[in-house]
Amino acid sequence: MTRIVLVTGGGSGIGRAIAARFAADHAEVFITGRHADSVERTAKELSVHGVVCDATQPGQVEALSTRLGETLDVLVNAAGGLADAAPADASPLEALFAQWQAALSQNLLSAVLTTASVQAKLVPGGSVISIGSIGAERRGGSYGASKAALAAWNAFLSAEVGPRGITSNVISAGYIAGTGFFRGQMTDERHGALVRETHDKRPGTPDDIAETAYFLASRGARHITGQTIHVNGGAFTTR
Repeated sequence: MTRIVLVTGGGSGIGRAIAARFAADHAEVFITGRHADSVERTAKELSVHGVVCDATQPGQVEALSTRLGETLDVLVNAAGGLADAAPADASPLEALFAQWQAALSQNLLSAVLTTASVQAKLVPGGSVISIGSIGAERRGGSYGASKAALAAWNAFLSAEVGPRGITSNVISAGYIAGTGFFRGQMTDERHGALVRETHDKRPGTPDDIAETAYFLASRGARHITGQTIHVNGGAFTTR
């Protein structure tokens, strides 16, 4: 039977790789994103459904839910990232508030809202997978705090949906090359430092995260739930 998969933030980077992995398994995949051009381009390239949706906006998330059918097998909360800079005329406290509010909205509330909107559609044997970060436990600032909150919420969600045969896990990603996360600010020095922290001496790739997500939604992972799975080349242990 064809699985139905929803990947938020699926227009690029990690989300795109996850969508491609499930599509390669002949799943019916829906991807979302805030930018119509990237969503439409990726949907065409991967032969999946594209829906423009800002996962931080309740009204848009409700509309997304109505686009889906009655059932859903896999939800991947991949939307998120670094918060945009505050307006130049903001006071220091206003800028700090805006930064933290945006980080929590993008990295925590986007997952909470999307999951709540489709939770009743998830079938027994289904999976919720959220993309976290090594920054949750390593000098992460507002971004790391929002990812730490994501992991705490995941434990709550796992207990809630577990009796229905649904698993819920977080993938804690380390440094992943080949994405727009650093917005062009990655330097050779920083790249080298992050690679040296790993045991296997390489950066992660979007496919590393995609394969882990695919496994967590497989039959082999039915007793893995409420967990944070570290996919960072061992960098988590070298802090």
